[in-house]
Amino acid sequence: MSTDADVHDLVVLVTGASSGIGRATAQQLARPGARLVLASRSAPALAEVERACVQRGATVLVVPTDVADNAAVVALFAAALERFGRVDAVVHSAAVVAYGRLEDVPDEVFDHALDVNLLGTVRVARAALRLFRDQGGGRLVLVGSLLGKIATPYMSSYIAGKWGVHGLVRTLQIEARQTPGVDISLVSPGGVDTPVYAQAGSYTGRIGRPPPPVDPPEKVAQAVVRAIGRPRREVSVGLAKGLTVTGFRLLPGVFDLLVTPLMRWGGQSRQRVGAHPGNVLEPQPTGEAVHGQWGRHWLRRVGGGALVTAGSGVVVATVRRARDETREGRRLPRPSSS
Repeated sequence: MSTDADVHDLVVLVTGASSGIGRATAQQLARPGARLVLASRSAPALAEVERACVQRGATVLVVPTDVADNAAVVALFAAALERFGRVDAVVHSAAVVAYGRLEDVPDEVFDHALDVNLLGTVRVARAALRLFRDQGGGRLVLVGSLLGKIATPYMSSYIAGKWGVHGLVRTLQIEARQTPGVDISLVSPGGVDTPVYAQAGSYTGRIGRPPPPVDPPEKVAQAVVRAIGRPRREVSVGLAKGLTVTGFRLLPGVFDLLVTPLMRWGGQSRQRVGAHPGNVLEPQPTGEAVHGQWGRHWLRRVGGGALVTAGSGVVVATVRRARDETREGRRLPRPSSS
């Protein structure tokens, strides 16, 4: 499994396969001879993905699964083993989003979002690693996020979950050093044009949208497929990720000052909406697809590039200030020993 071409020989299980990155990944993996196990909460949307993958020549097993239910996750892996006899790689991309300040998001919605995003990852990873141990190896690819490295307002349940996922992945990677044949990769995208934003719960009065620059889900899916064939500790997807993370880490005061207005401008659409849980508690099959409505075209309507420019300015200021403070520190006279 040293090259991308080796992926076609594998049995691959994909969660979150009915929409966005998971759906794009399933379709990229589909080819003559491919064996796929596709899981999500939405049986009708999964049936659409199954048809598309079968048309490309893949053999597909569909197992409707809610990763918030441990018994369902266990049953998913059991069904995959019964059908194919093994699972060589697992891609976990299932996630939900709820926008709103912590105190405004209903307890049930917040808690369930955290359950899906963090504990759902734990359940899938635990089942995968136990299976890999028993069969002598396997590849686990977990989809993280830029929001597993920074913080923004209005997305606390998602951010808490993704920070937890990033910490979990690093711990599992360390532990996997004692398990020959097991590889764990993290694919960490920035803004991606998927339906998750329109399907998200909202308690801000507006529908969310991905902050620019926005990548197509196929680009992330390509990184996922490459990580199956060539495992890596982390694969970052997105042009502005490095700049944003640098600003967050090196100049937190400036970042915190700018992130709220930038989030209102770039992370919230102009479309008004009443408070609702979106698909956090129940799936919304009619809204599931590979793409959302947030391709690069929407930036033209709102002066795209301004957010990236602002972010770049923050980073430049950050680096300059850090450099100046370092220089000043070197110029300070040494304290007298008397």
